[in-house]
Amino acid sequence: MPATTDGNAQLHRLYQDHHGWLQGWLRKRLGDREHAADVAQDTFLRLLLSGRFPGQQESRSYLAQIARNLVIDQWRRARIERAYLDSIAYLPEPQTPSLESRALILETLMQIDTMLDRMPDKVRQAFVMSQFEGLGYAQIAERLEVSVSSVQKYMTRAIQACYQVLYAE
Repeated sequence: MPATTDGNAQLHRLYQDHHGWLQGWLRKRLGDREHAADVAQDTFLRLLLSGRFPGQQESRSYLAQIARNLVIDQWRRARIERAYLDSIAYLPEPQTPSLESRALILETLMQIDTMLDRMPDKVRQAFVMSQFEGLGYAQIAERLEVSVSSVQKYMTRAIQACYQVLYAE
């Protein structure tokens, strides 16, 4: 939802009042002036795109929360990217994915990671045990100390989440 003229004025005021503070706050936490500047800009961009502006009293805590979430997203992406690049590092040259394929694979891995992160704990555990460990529902039920029907419900929720990721666009 794009910002209105009033929203633009609010954003401008927030930027003027808090950009310097936010950049300094990030610099202390990240230890890198340029990275802090980038995250501060991304924070205000996220705020602009959301169209939701905090009240005067909550401005700094709201901006800090957005910035923290952006940093967490960046760390998560870097961790996933490192793991992926490590996994393909020893492939022979003809089997190495193109840069375009790598970008698409990384984006898919990020979507999967986000999907898994949003799942309730037992749903995520059941899904991982089923899909990555190859366990059957009875084995999963035993490990999670729940009934097989609970595992069926967990898997239904997990599959629905996968479907939403796949067809969300």
